[in-house]
Order: sequence, then C-alpha cells, then structure tokens
Amino acid sequence: MKTCEFDVILKEVSEVTDDQADALFAAGCDDGTPVCCNGLAWIHFDRAAASLEEAIRSAIAQVQSAGFRVAKVELDANFAVSLGA
Repeated sequence: MKTCEFDVILKEVSEVTDDQADALFAAGCDDGTPVCCNGLAWIHFDRAAASLEEAIRSAIAQVQSAGFRVAKVELDANFAVSLGA
C-alpha cells in the first residue's frame, strides 16, 4: 500500500463545523483534515490504499455518506508528477 495525498473540495460549504467534522470522522474520514479558507472548505487526505483511484473513490464515498457533496478532487502537483502525470 502507498499513501496518497489529495484534497476533496466540498460543494457549497464555506466552513466545516465541529458536528460535521465528527460526522466525517464517524464515516471513516479519520485520515482527513477539514480545512477552510476564503469561503472554501475541503478535506485534505493522507490515505493508504492500493491505488490512487481506490483512495479517491473511498474518500468520496465516505464524504458523501457524511452528508456532503463533492465539487472536485485536487492532487498536489508534486504528487501528480511523481506518478508520471
């Protein structure tokens, strides 16, 4: 397994409350950190998985099960380069 770093940008959310953070944790996002800046909220993940695709798919499913909608997923430019992208 490798650790994949990526951000899940939340749709129509400007701030993650403590209750919402608890819901994310309960949904399995204990490897994610909620972040808010300039009216935008996202979750930064450091997720261990067999592949980047598996890591992203599982994170999106868990974020959605916590009641959020996902706007997009962003990769760190250095990580994308290291994968040969």
